[in-house]
Parts: sequence; C-alpha cells; structure tokens
Amino acid sequence: MVAPAELNTGNSEHLMPQSLWAEIDGQKMHFLKAGSGPPLLLIHGLLGGSFCWRFNLPTLARNHTVYAVDMVGMGMSDAPRRCDCGMQTQAQRLSRFVDDLRVKEVDIIASSWGGGVAMFLASQNENVRTLQLVAPVNPWSDFGRERINFFTAGPIARFLLPILLPYSRPFQRPWLERLYGDPKRIPPGTLAGYTSLITRRGRGHNLLDILRSWQKDVDALRIAIAKLTQPTLLIWGPRDLAVDPRSAYALKNTIPGSEIAFVPDTGHLPFEESPDVFNTTVLDFLSRTK
Repeated sequence: MVAPAELNTGNSEHLMPQSLWAEIDGQKMHFLKAGSGPPLLLIHGLLGGSFCWRFNLPTLARNHTVYAVDMVGMGMSDAPRRCDCGMQTQAQRLSRFVDDLRVKEVDIIASSWGGGVAMFLASQNENVRTLQLVAPVNPWSDFGRERINFFTAGPIARFLLPILLPYSRPFQRPWLERLYGDPKRIPPGTLAGYTSLITRRGRGHNLLDILRSWQKDVDALRIAIAKLTQPTLLIWGPRDLAVDPRSAYALKNTIPGSEIAFVPDTGHLPFEESPDVFNTTVLDFLSRTK
C-alpha cells in the first residue's frame, strides 16, 4: 500500500524525495515520492529507474505529488530470476499501485519501454487522466528490432545475456552516447548511475524476460493504443536512434486529439539532455489539460 497524495502546503520539505517501498503481488517495488498536489507518475525506460528523472523531479514536485517508480526487475527494485517483467505484466502492477494511491486522477510521464507500459496501463485503468509519452516503444518503429531478435532467437544468446550483462561496463559508454543527440551533453555521474542499475544482481535474467515477451507485447500494443482516450502528448528528440521519431506521426493519427512536441537537438533522453525545455513542455501540457 502507498500513501495518498497530499494537498500543497507550501512546505519545502515536501520537495525532498522520500525513498519508499510498495508490495505488489508479492514483489517489493521501490519508488521516490516528492512534492504535493495532483499525483504525477513517472515511468522509466528499459534498464532505467527513478534515477532517470533526477533533473525533472525537483521542478515537477513544486506543483505535484510525484511518484517516480523503479519497476519490478529494474532500478532499485529486485525480482526473482523467473519473474514476468514484460510490459503487460508491469502495467498490471502499476495499475494496482495507482489504485493504492486512492486518487481519482493521475497524470503519467513515461519514457521509451516505459511508454509502452504506460499505454497498457492507461487502456485499462480509468484513473489515468493524461499521458506524456517520451519516445514510447510502439508498433511503427523498427529501430533495434534486429538486436532484440539476436538476444531472444538463439539459445547461445539467451544463455550469454545474463552472464555478460554484469561485465558490460566497457560497452556502456558507447551505448549511452547513442541515446544522446550530442554526447558532449551527458551530465557528470550519468554513466556511473546507469552502471549501478544495469549491473545489479539478477538484471540479466530480468532483461532477458523482457526481451522474450517484447514482440508479443508490441503486437498487443496496437489494441491498447486504439483504446486510449486520454489527452496525450508525444515528446521526441529529433536525433533519437532508439525509437524512430517518424513513428510519432503514426501514433498521433491513432490516438484521438494527441499532440507532438519535439525537443530540439536531443536524442532518446530529452528529459536528461535538455531538462529545462522538457520540464517547461510537460508543465505547460499539464496546465492546459486541467
């Protein structure tokens, strides 16, 4: 169970993130809570965590009660080796988390793979008020499909992934640079932060479970997306090499009344690469959709 959102009292102590835990279906899920006001749920991408929102949470918490989750099997949350970490199951867990907040409406900001989770969540939980999806995984982007197939198609690849992930440090800097429109803008401490999450015990098995269900989940997303009725903002970096920016237009044509916002000169992580512009963009959308 988690505590319901509080009213804004103007107390600066509310802006300091609390590190908390919720138990969902027997799994302990870590999350950060900060601020006061209408509830705002932040959902990270693949191999990320609440750490991803370190440049956004302080600003967003000035007017919202912000919950930045570490989904089961990622971030600071743990998961057993044989645990379903796919998008649809994660959405079911977060739906129960939202229900436990005991609020009538919750806004969501979600990134990449977490954007797919958010779309499943919004299609099944009536308490979701708005969606802001940052380069969400979707059926109209083919970027990365060959790499996913490699790690799920053959028994050798499936065996090696859990073993090699803890020793992937030499490859993490090039991986991170591909996620930025300009690698020179990678903030200090970013690589170390992601490394600490990626190399946690059991992450390889959790990642493999996600990849095994990837295509099934992406195919099911077509049905979930067609059910969305919430005001939706699609946010992209035009230099994104992980999820095709052109797929934003297919999503816009499918989600009624949705909007697109490009954060100039950024890649897959505009909330890290250009946080001031990103924060202004999302707060403007939340204000306009009250």
